[in-house]
This record gives sequence, structure tokens and C-alpha cells, in this order.
Amino acid sequence: MLLETLVLLFFGALCANANTQTPFTSDLHSAASSTILAQENNITLQLNSITSEETFVALSHPRFPNHSVRIKKSTFCDPTVSVYTGYLDVDEGAKHLFFYFFESRRDPAKDDVMMWINGGPGCSSGMGLLFELGPCSIDMTKASPNGTNWNPYSWNKEANIFFLDQPVGVGYSYADFGETVETTEEAARNVHAFITIFFETFKQFAGRSLHLAGESYGGRYLPVFASEIYDKNKVAESEGRPSLNLKSIMIGNGITDISTLYEGRYQIECGTAALDVPFQQISTCVRIKSALPRCQALMRNSCIDQFDHMNCGAAVQFCDNEMTTAYWASGRNVYDVSMVCKEQDLCYPDENAVADFLDLTSTRQMLGAESPGKFTVCSNTVGRNFVSHLDKWAHHTQHYVAELLERDIRVLIYAGTYDYQCNWIANKLWVDKLEWSGRTAYAGQTWRDWLVDGHTAGATKKAGGLTFATILGAGHMVPHDKPAEAQAMVSRWLANQDI
Repeated sequence: MLLETLVLLFFGALCANANTQTPFTSDLHSAASSTILAQENNITLQLNSITSEETFVALSHPRFPNHSVRIKKSTFCDPTVSVYTGYLDVDEGAKHLFFYFFESRRDPAKDDVMMWINGGPGCSSGMGLLFELGPCSIDMTKASPNGTNWNPYSWNKEANIFFLDQPVGVGYSYADFGETVETTEEAARNVHAFITIFFETFKQFAGRSLHLAGESYGGRYLPVFASEIYDKNKVAESEGRPSLNLKSIMIGNGITDISTLYEGRYQIECGTAALDVPFQQISTCVRIKSALPRCQALMRNSCIDQFDHMNCGAAVQFCDNEMTTAYWASGRNVYDVSMVCKEQDLCYPDENAVADFLDLTSTRQMLGAESPGKFTVCSNTVGRNFVSHLDKWAHHTQHYVAELLERDIRVLIYAGTYDYQCNWIANKLWVDKLEWSGRTAYAGQTWRDWLVDGHTAGATKKAGGLTFATILGAGHMVPHDKPAEAQAMVSRWLANQDI
């Protein structure tokens, strides 16, 4: 059950000007690629100077001798903006992380930069791109000549945005010799290197506000990634080097503090936190309610107060068996309690359509994707590797959130009210008890409705840099279920306005 749950959590010719140094011509991945050594203070490379749609430009940086970025222009998805795709090559070129980059539809020369990742762990951000918040959506009618439809609610409406497939083994990302990344902390180092190389190479983005966004396992990823960036910024500043202008993280229906997960699921399934009348049988709810105190005690003793790998694994197994089995057997969509599915993996046919589209030879050629094997939306192997370390249970990720808030990094926690898997109640409970200097102020605030086009979109609460927002009638994938509301929320967040 643990792996099944995890796998379904789907949810990433040289055209420089004469200012460059003499380029290298050797490249392990494509004889047609060219390499630029981005020496600090000696290079000014504009993103729009990369015009080839056929070959990569490979960018290296002296501070990251074991990392490089390969990038090319693309016609993929959104004809109204410039689009670039490529790879971050890490560990001396043995691992390759694929990314899509879309310029802002509003003012790419001035707008903020955002990175989006999907969760899993092991799920491709291509799903977020083509199913949720990207510039285009998969065309389920097959009427579009390029397989996609333009998305008016894309989050690149007001931001330059990356979609990153990470870690290796996810989506188009791959390793040459079977190398793996199996913990969030290890993944954070690669994410920091990628963003730093990009910002320091393309000086047009220097100083731009940076926001990290994602959903689901992003509740674990993003606080750690942001903390890695913040800490490395302090090292850079102490050495007189440029730093990244990290402003915020945005977590949608995330898993951050495991201590509230099962209580939240119980309230969604057997209470009225999602539906006006609980759908589950009374006898089932009584059994779950009876098992909840034991589940919480086991989790507290073996995973939270102290971590014991074997006992924590046993606690998780008990909680999943006793607390979630009935929901999975009910036929209800684990990502949207209002939906009934014949089979969980058929709840969203778009998932298979996205996988098929991204696996097409023509799509791969357009993007420059080089990954071996069939494209899959989620990687079972990556998921199993993270679970083998009990990655989300062994670490108190909520403490990263608190430390970021203390350092004036804004945090948005948003959640669709119909999600079961990483539901709004579980998120509300951990945010309410988060230990930070603004805890008393946050507790003293009252909930208020937030509106989009005159209609109530959900409820929100704010204190200091922390904002919590619900989205009524949305499930796990908020931008898919409520695109107008999600886009309005992000627009206000980027403008530093109250939601």
C-alpha cells in the first residue's frame, strides 16, 4: 500500500556574441553542441542569443566544475513566448536533469522567475506543465495539430517559469551508469547548482525575485531546496559573489509534517471537512477512529520524537493498513473525494495521454530529450529509492519552513478542499502548531473568504510571511481543477498582495 500510494502521487550551434571566451568543442552528448565557459565578470550572454532549435549550447561555470547546462530554443507549446529546453549535467556529466523554460507572457525582461516541480517522489513536472499550470494543456480531443491547447490560465502569465524533472530517473532526466539520487537533501544540491549556473550565466536575470513552487511531495522538497539556496547565498555573500534573490516558496496540497497526516485523512473521509455528508460507512469510520490514537502514538514514538528506521517503517505500515485501506477500496479518487473511479490509475485519462505525447519521437526531437527507455509520468524506481530511506518520515521538514520564515522568506501553503491524499486539514493542523516567532500572531488572525471575479474561491489566513489558503471544490491538482482561482492566487502572491 505504501508504494502504491507513493506511485500515484504524481504529482520537471553556438550563438553567443563576441564577448565570450574561446569555446570548447568537445561535448560528451552531442558532437554538434558547443560549450561556453561562463567566467564570472567576463561574459554577458543573453538568453535570446541562443537561437538554434537543433543543437544544444553547453554552459559551464568555474565554481561548478562538475556541472554544466545544455540549452536550446524550442517551438514547444506556447507560440506567444520564447521557449527553451535542456539539461543540467551533474557529477562530471554522469547525471542529467531535464528542464523546460518559458518566458513570461507579460514582461520577460522584468518579471520574476519561478521554478515548478511535481512530487511523487519520482513524478515528472511534464505533468504539471501539460495537465495543470503550464502554457499549454494536452489535447484530449486530438483536434490540435501539435497535440496541445493554449492555456489562458498558465502561471507564466506574469512570471518566467522553469519546469524541472528531478531527481535523475524522473521524466526525461537520466543517469549514464545507473546512478541515483535517493534523498531530498542530495537532490537539493543539484537544484541549487542548476539555478545558480543559469542566473550567473544569463545576467539578464540577475537580482530577479525567485520563487519555488510545487505540490504533493513538494511539501518535502521545497523547504529543503529553499534552505539550501538560502544557506549557499550566505556563503556567496561572505565571499563577495552574487547570490540568488530567493523570495518565497509555494506548496500546494503538500506533505510537510507527517504528524497530522492521518488525522486529516480521517476528517476528510469520515467528517464534513470535504463533503457535507460523509460517504464512508459508519462501521468503517468507527474502526478508523479507534485505530487513530495507536497510529499517532506509534508515529510519535518511532518517527517523530526519535527516529528508528525499522520501527518507523512498521508504524507507517500499521497506519496505512488501518487508516487508508478502506478509502482505497471505496472507489473514491484519492486526489478528489467528489469523484468515483473504476480504477485509481484511470481517474485521470490525461495522465496516459501526457505520457504518450511526451514519448513521441517527434516530441523528443523538438525538446532535445535524450533519455533512454519509455517516458513515464512517475518512476517506480525513484519512488522505491526514497521510501527505502523513509525520506519524508525521517526528517522534520516543517522545521525548515519555520527557519525560512524567520529569515523573511515568504511561505504560501494552499490546498484544494477535495483532496484526500495530502489534504487541507492535515496542512492546517501542522501550520497551526508550527513553532516560529509569528505563531501567536497567526493564531490570533481570523479566517476570511478570498474572492475571484466576485465569487468565493476559498478561505485564507495570514500573519507575517506565512499565508494559508484553501481552494473550494479543488482536489490535489488545484491548477487543473480551479485554473482561474489558482492563477489569481499566484498573481496576487507574486505582487506581494494579500490573497
